[in-house]
Amino acid sequence: MRVAVLAVDGVFDSGLSILLDVLATANALHERADVGQSPFTVVPVAVEPSVRTGHGLELVTTPLEDIAELPDVLVMPAIGVRTPAQIVDTVRGHPALDWVAEGRRSGAALAAACSGTFFLAEAGVLDGLAATTSWWLGPAFRARYARVELDERRALTQDDGVTTAGAAFAHIDLALTIVQQQSPALADLVARYLLIGDRPSQAIFAVPALLATADPTMMAFERWIRDHLEEPLQISTVAREIGVSERTLQRTTASVLGMSPMEFVQEVRLDQATFLLRTTALSADAVAGAVGYQKSATLRALIRRRRHTSITEIRRGSQSCG
Repeated sequence: MRVAVLAVDGVFDSGLSILLDVLATANALHERADVGQSPFTVVPVAVEPSVRTGHGLELVTTPLEDIAELPDVLVMPAIGVRTPAQIVDTVRGHPALDWVAEGRRSGAALAAACSGTFFLAEAGVLDGLAATTSWWLGPAFRARYARVELDERRALTQDDGVTTAGAAFAHIDLALTIVQQQSPALADLVARYLLIGDRPSQAIFAVPALLATADPTMMAFERWIRDHLEEPLQISTVAREIGVSERTLQRTTASVLGMSPMEFVQEVRLDQATFLLRTTALSADAVAGAVGYQKSATLRALIRRRRHTSITEIRRGSQSCG
């Protein structure tokens, strides 16, 4: 399988390294897994003969104009941590976009992680498809690429030959998925050698207060929720209190965050509940009451459904870090 890793100036060093290292590990374990297909042929490609990574290291690449045959898989790693506006400025009109679009038309599988997903979206290859990106880039992505069915709560999505991954270290999931497409047995062996685990959602790492800064209405909504966490909540009442209609609030949360107002309320409550569980000795019932739930069973069920964990695991994690 021929894999081209498309690099640009400022490419995220660890994202690039993760992709190369996971695929190199797959090649090293190829015979042990008894895989019939050929190992991966991995080629870093770029517009120019070399690029500078985010940390200033020089990466020798094969220029796109010298690629005689399109690869089986084209992967776009993230660029270094930048503001959403800087990411958009980087991808807008980038000379590599035509090559990405040509790869899609020619049937190559496409993959990207974190801010690398902006390259795919800018090239138009994500229109009408399910995709994810890093949680903190969700509002900017959704605002620019309205035709993409974005769900940044997911760590990984696959739709019609295009794979997208979320935050920076979801490059691991992305690389492992490429291996899995050739051989599930090989992917399992690589995962065990590199101690790669399952991370079905990145929602646990999303900070509601940061997401809300993308829109003034969302900022007012988030502040009101935090000021009234212990109280029963009606969306119509909150909308009136912050000076908008209920329909406007529903439309804003959907367009900015891709969720309903009540789902955002739950995210804020979970954010505060997680903080209390990690930093206090309050009982589960007391924590539930502090974030607006009469019974701890409600909070437990929400944590299982939205965080894929438990109150016990959250507390255990805080103890292991102490």
